Amino acid sequence: MAYSTRAEVREMLKDDALNAIIGDTFIEDAAQREAQIAPILDAAIADADAETDGYLAKRYSVPLAPAPRVLNKFSKDIAVYNLFSRVGIDEGSEEKNYLNRYNAAVKFLTLVAEGKVSLGANSEDPASAAATGFTVASNGRLFSRRSLEGM
Repeated sequence: MAYSTRAEVREMLKDDALNAIIGDTFIEDAAQREAQIAPILDAAIADADAETDGYLAKRYSVPLAPAPRVLNKFSKDIAVYNLFSRVGIDEGSEEKNYLNRYNAAVKFLTLVAEGKVSLGANSEDPASAAATGFTVASNGRLFSRRSLEGM
C-alpha cells in the first residue's frame, strides 16, 4: 500500500524538471519522457513510503491502511525530495522549497515516532507497537528486605 500515487507525485513536478531528473539527455517527446520517468517516480514513492514506515513502526502497525490524509502529503513531499536529490538541490533557488518540505515531513514523522503527535489512525496501538520495537531482559533479584534482614 503506497501512501501516494505516481499521478499525485507527477502532478507536483513541472515538465521542464523531468529531463533533469531522468538524466542528461533531453527528451522532446512527452510520451517517451513520461514512460522514462514512471519507474523513477515509482522508486521515489517506494523509498518515501519505506522512510515513512520506518518512523511510524515505533507506534503503529505498518503500513497503515487506510492511511491518514497527512501521510499522503508527506509521502509526496518526501518522494519529490528523493527525485530532486538525485541531481542535487540548489539551495539558492526555488528547489530549496523541496528540501524545506522534506525537513518538515521528517520533523512531523519524528514527532509521531516520539508519541508527541498522533495520526488519529484506527490502528494505533502503542502497547503492541512498542512490544515489537524492543524487549527487556534482566537477571533475577539479588537483594530484598528478607535477604538483607539483620544486617
